Amino acid sequence: MKIATYNVNGVNGRLPVLLRWLEEAQPDIVCLQELKAPQERFPIKEINDAGYNAIWKGQKSWNGVAILTKNMEITEVQRSLPGDADDDQSRYIEAIINQTVICCLYLPNGNPFPGPKFDYKLSWIKRLKKRMDELIKMDLPAVVIGDFNIIPTPSDVYKPERWEDNALYRPEVKTAYQQLLKKGWTDAIRTLYPDETVYTFWDYLYKSYSRNAGMRLDHILLSPYLAGNLKSGGVDKEVRGWEKSSDHAPVWITID
Repeated sequence: MKIATYNVNGVNGRLPVLLRWLEEAQPDIVCLQELKAPQERFPIKEINDAGYNAIWKGQKSWNGVAILTKNMEITEVQRSLPGDADDDQSRYIEAIINQTVICCLYLPNGNPFPGPKFDYKLSWIKRLKKRMDELIKMDLPAVVIGDFNIIPTPSDVYKPERWEDNALYRPEVKTAYQQLLKKGWTDAIRTLYPDETVYTFWDYLYKSYSRNAGMRLDHILLSPYLAGNLKSGGVDKEVRGWEKSSDHAPVWITID
Protein backbone atom coordinates (compact mmCIF):
# COMPACT_ATOMS: atom_id res chain seq x y z
CA MET A 1 0.00 0.00 0.00
CA LYS A 2 1.40 3.38 -1.04
CA ILE A 3 0.55 6.30 1.26
CA ALA A 4 1.45 9.89 0.42
CA THR A 5 1.14 13.43 1.72
CA TYR A 6 1.10 16.58 -0.38
CA ASN A 7 0.63 20.19 0.66
CA VAL A 8 -0.93 21.38 -2.58
CA ASN A 9 -0.95 25.10 -1.67
CA GLY A 10 -4.32 25.66 -3.36
CA VAL A 11 -6.17 22.62 -4.66
CA ASN A 12 -8.05 24.42 -7.43
CA GLY A 13 -5.26 26.63 -8.68
CA ARG A 14 -2.87 23.69 -8.80
CA LEU A 15 -5.36 20.99 -9.80
CA PRO A 16 -3.55 20.13 -13.08
CA VAL A 17 -0.37 19.48 -11.11
CA LEU A 18 -2.21 17.32 -8.56
CA LEU A 19 -3.97 15.28 -11.23
CA ARG A 20 -0.77 14.77 -13.20
CA TRP A 21 1.03 13.56 -10.08
CA LEU A 22 -1.83 11.21 -9.13
CA GLU A 23 -1.72 9.69 -12.60
CA GLU A 24 2.05 9.23 -12.55
CA ALA A 25 2.57 8.19 -8.91
CA GLN A 26 -0.59 6.10 -8.40
CA PRO A 27 -0.72 6.33 -4.60
CA ASP A 28 -3.39 4.29 -2.80
CA ILE A 29 -3.96 6.89 -0.07
CA VAL A 30 -3.20 10.61 -0.30
CA CYS A 31 -3.41 13.24 2.43
CA LEU A 32 -3.68 16.81 1.16
CA GLN A 33 -3.14 20.05 3.05
CA GLU A 34 -3.67 23.74 2.43
CA LEU A 35 -6.65 23.29 0.13
CA LYS A 36 -7.40 27.03 0.30
CA ALA A 37 -10.99 26.33 -0.78
CA PRO A 38 -14.35 26.35 1.00
CA GLN A 39 -16.12 23.01 1.43
CA GLU A 40 -18.31 23.39 -1.64
CA ARG A 41 -15.42 24.25 -3.95
CA PHE A 42 -13.37 21.11 -3.45
CA PRO A 43 -12.93 19.57 -6.95
CA ILE A 44 -14.55 16.25 -6.10
CA LYS A 45 -15.68 15.51 -9.68
CA GLU A 46 -12.15 15.80 -11.03
CA ILE A 47 -10.82 13.74 -8.12
CA ASN A 48 -13.45 11.05 -8.74
CA ASP A 49 -12.68 11.06 -12.47
CA ALA A 50 -9.02 10.40 -11.56
CA GLY A 51 -10.14 7.26 -9.74
CA TYR A 52 -10.19 8.50 -6.15
CA ASN A 53 -12.78 8.83 -3.42
CA ALA A 54 -12.30 11.63 -0.89
CA ILE A 55 -13.34 13.17 2.37
CA TRP A 56 -12.35 16.75 3.07
CA LYS A 57 -12.81 19.76 5.29
CA GLY A 58 -12.41 23.00 3.41
CA GLN A 59 -11.93 26.54 4.62
CA LYS A 60 -12.21 29.78 2.73
CA SER A 61 -8.89 31.34 1.66
CA TRP A 62 -6.56 29.14 3.72
CA ASN A 63 -6.04 25.82 5.52
CA GLY A 64 -8.14 22.81 4.49
CA VAL A 65 -7.32 19.09 4.60
CA ALA A 66 -8.44 16.03 2.63
CA ILE A 67 -7.90 12.29 2.42
CA LEU A 68 -8.11 10.53 -0.96
CA THR A 69 -8.33 6.78 -1.53
CA LYS A 70 -8.07 4.62 -4.61
CA ASN A 71 -10.24 1.50 -4.74
CA MET A 72 -10.66 1.36 -0.96
CA GLU A 73 -13.51 2.21 1.38
CA ILE A 74 -12.97 5.24 3.59
CA THR A 75 -14.72 5.75 6.92
CA GLU A 76 -14.47 9.18 8.49
CA VAL A 77 -13.63 9.20 12.21
CA GLN A 78 -13.43 12.93 12.96
CA ARG A 79 -12.73 16.18 11.16
CA SER A 80 -11.20 18.24 13.94
CA LEU A 81 -8.48 17.63 16.49
CA PRO A 82 -10.09 17.00 19.89
CA GLY A 83 -9.39 19.25 22.83
CA ASP A 84 -10.59 22.71 21.80
CA ALA A 85 -14.22 23.17 20.80
CA ASP A 86 -13.52 26.79 19.84
CA ASP A 87 -10.83 25.98 17.29
CA ASP A 88 -12.45 26.54 13.89
CA GLN A 89 -9.34 26.19 11.74
CA SER A 90 -9.46 23.31 9.26
CA ARG A 91 -6.25 21.47 10.07
CA TYR A 92 -7.11 17.85 10.89
CA ILE A 93 -9.15 14.99 9.47
CA GLU A 94 -9.04 11.34 10.50
CA ALA A 95 -10.33 8.21 8.79
CA ILE A 96 -10.08 4.43 8.74
CA ILE A 97 -8.89 2.90 5.47
CA ASN A 98 -8.00 -0.75 5.02
CA GLN A 99 -8.20 -1.22 8.83
CA THR A 100 -5.60 1.53 9.31
CA VAL A 101 -6.17 4.86 11.07
CA ILE A 102 -5.06 7.73 8.83
CA CYS A 103 -4.61 11.09 10.59
CA CYS A 104 -4.07 13.90 8.08
CA LEU A 105 -2.84 17.16 9.59
CA TYR A 106 -1.75 20.66 8.73
CA LEU A 107 0.00 21.82 11.88
CA PRO A 108 0.04 25.60 12.48
CA ASN A 109 3.06 27.52 11.22
CA GLY A 110 3.37 29.56 14.42
CA ASN A 111 5.13 32.63 13.06
CA PRO A 112 5.86 35.26 14.10
CA PHE A 113 7.67 34.12 17.22
CA PRO A 114 6.95 35.10 19.93
CA GLY A 115 3.26 35.80 19.79
CA PRO A 116 -0.26 34.34 19.84
CA LYS A 117 0.28 32.32 16.67
CA PHE A 118 3.21 30.53 18.29
CA ASP A 119 1.17 29.94 21.44
CA TYR A 120 -1.59 28.45 19.29
CA LYS A 121 0.95 26.16 17.64
CA LEU A 122 2.15 24.85 21.00
CA SER A 123 -1.39 24.26 22.22
CA TRP A 124 -2.22 22.45 18.97
CA ILE A 125 0.84 20.21 19.37
CA LYS A 126 -0.25 19.41 22.92
CA ARG A 127 -3.66 18.28 21.65
CA LEU A 128 -2.02 16.24 18.88
CA LYS A 129 0.26 14.47 21.36
CA LYS A 130 -2.78 13.48 23.41
CA ARG A 131 -4.50 11.94 20.37
CA MET A 132 -1.31 10.14 19.34
CA ASP A 133 -0.90 8.78 22.87
CA GLU A 134 -4.43 7.39 22.62
CA LEU A 135 -3.60 5.61 19.37
CA ILE A 136 -0.47 4.09 20.92
CA LYS A 137 -2.44 2.83 23.92
CA MET A 138 -5.06 1.27 21.64
CA ASP A 139 -2.26 -0.54 19.76
CA LEU A 140 -3.73 0.32 16.38
CA PRO A 141 -2.16 0.43 12.92
CA ALA A 142 -2.00 4.19 12.54
CA VAL A 143 -0.33 6.78 10.33
CA VAL A 144 -0.04 10.42 11.36
CA ILE A 145 0.84 12.28 8.20
CA GLY A 146 0.99 15.74 6.71
CA ASP A 147 2.63 19.13 6.89
CA PHE A 148 3.89 19.37 10.46
CA ASN A 149 5.54 22.78 10.01
CA ILE A 150 8.36 21.41 12.15
CA ILE A 151 12.02 21.13 11.14
CA PRO A 152 13.06 18.24 13.42
CA THR A 153 16.88 18.53 13.35
CA PRO A 154 19.69 20.65 11.86
CA SER A 155 20.07 18.10 9.07
CA ASP A 156 16.52 18.86 7.95
CA VAL A 157 17.14 22.43 6.79
CA TYR A 158 19.59 24.35 4.63
CA LYS A 159 21.79 26.55 6.84
CA PRO A 160 20.03 25.81 10.14
CA GLU A 161 21.71 28.72 11.91
CA ARG A 162 19.43 31.08 10.03
CA TRP A 163 16.31 29.54 11.57
CA GLU A 164 16.97 29.74 15.29
CA ASP A 165 14.16 32.22 16.01
CA ASN A 166 11.70 30.80 13.49
CA ALA A 167 8.63 28.99 14.82
CA LEU A 168 9.41 26.03 12.54
CA TYR A 169 12.69 25.41 14.32
CA ARG A 170 12.21 26.63 17.87
CA PRO A 171 13.48 24.29 20.62
CA GLU A 172 9.94 23.89 21.94
CA VAL A 173 8.65 22.35 18.71
CA LYS A 174 11.75 20.26 18.03
CA THR A 175 11.52 18.83 21.54
CA ALA A 176 7.84 18.05 21.08
CA TYR A 177 8.60 16.19 17.86
CA GLN A 178 11.32 14.13 19.50
CA GLN A 179 8.96 13.29 22.35
CA LEU A 180 6.58 11.74 19.83
CA LEU A 181 9.36 9.50 18.54
CA LYS A 182 10.28 8.51 22.09
CA LYS A 183 6.69 7.44 22.66
CA GLY A 184 7.13 4.88 19.88
CA TRP A 185 6.24 6.69 16.65
CA THR A 186 8.57 6.08 13.70
CA ASP A 187 9.65 8.90 11.38
CA ALA A 188 9.37 6.86 8.19
CA ILE A 189 11.45 8.99 5.84
CA ARG A 190 14.30 9.59 8.29
CA THR A 191 14.30 5.86 9.10
CA LEU A 192 14.71 5.04 5.43
CA TYR A 193 17.31 7.79 4.83
CA PRO A 194 19.14 8.22 8.16
CA ASP A 195 22.16 10.10 6.81
CA GLU A 196 20.91 11.77 3.64
CA THR A 197 19.78 15.32 2.96
CA VAL A 198 16.03 15.09 2.43
CA TYR A 199 13.89 18.17 1.88
CA THR A 200 10.17 18.45 1.15
CA PHE A 201 9.75 22.24 0.82
CA TRP A 202 11.57 24.91 -1.19
CA ASP A 203 10.56 28.57 -1.01
CA TYR A 204 9.52 30.34 -4.21
CA LEU A 205 12.10 33.07 -3.49
CA TYR A 206 15.87 33.19 -3.96
CA LYS A 207 15.96 30.27 -6.43
CA SER A 208 15.65 27.96 -3.43
CA TYR A 209 14.62 24.94 -5.47
CA SER A 210 17.44 25.17 -8.00
CA ARG A 211 19.95 25.61 -5.16
CA ASN A 212 18.33 22.85 -3.10
CA ALA A 213 18.01 25.33 -0.23
CA GLY A 214 15.07 23.58 1.35
CA MET A 215 13.73 22.05 4.51
CA ARG A 216 11.88 18.92 5.65
CA LEU A 217 8.43 19.89 6.93
CA ASP A 218 6.23 17.06 5.68
CA HIS A 219 6.40 13.92 7.78
CA ILE A 220 4.93 10.43 7.95
CA LEU A 221 4.85 8.89 11.43
CA LEU A 222 4.00 5.22 11.93
CA SER A 223 2.61 3.67 15.09
CA PRO A 224 4.56 0.73 16.59
CA TYR A 225 1.96 -1.62 15.10
CA LEU A 226 3.04 -0.57 11.58
CA ALA A 227 6.72 0.30 11.98
CA GLY A 228 7.92 -3.14 10.93
CA ASN A 229 5.81 -3.00 7.78
CA LEU A 230 7.69 -0.05 6.26
CA LYS A 231 9.24 -1.05 2.93
CA SER A 232 10.18 2.03 0.94
CA GLY A 233 9.56 5.74 0.58
CA GLY A 234 10.80 9.01 -0.79
CA VAL A 235 10.09 12.54 -1.95
CA ASP A 236 8.87 13.23 -5.48
CA LYS A 237 11.16 16.23 -5.67
CA GLU A 238 10.73 16.69 -9.41
CA VAL A 239 7.08 17.70 -8.89
CA ARG A 240 8.28 20.87 -7.16
CA GLY A 241 9.91 21.83 -10.45
CA TRP A 242 6.75 21.48 -12.53
CA GLU A 243 5.10 24.65 -13.83
CA LYS A 244 2.77 26.33 -11.31
CA SER A 245 3.58 23.70 -8.69
CA SER A 246 3.25 23.94 -4.91
CA ASP A 247 6.28 24.95 -2.86
CA HIS A 248 6.04 21.49 -1.26
CA ALA A 249 6.74 18.16 -2.96
CA PRO A 250 4.77 14.96 -2.40
CA VAL A 251 6.19 12.56 0.19
CA TRP A 252 5.33 8.86 0.16
CA ILE A 253 5.95 5.46 1.71
CA THR A 254 4.96 1.90 0.97
CA ILE A 255 3.93 -0.54 3.70
CA ASP A 256 2.85 -4.17 3.72
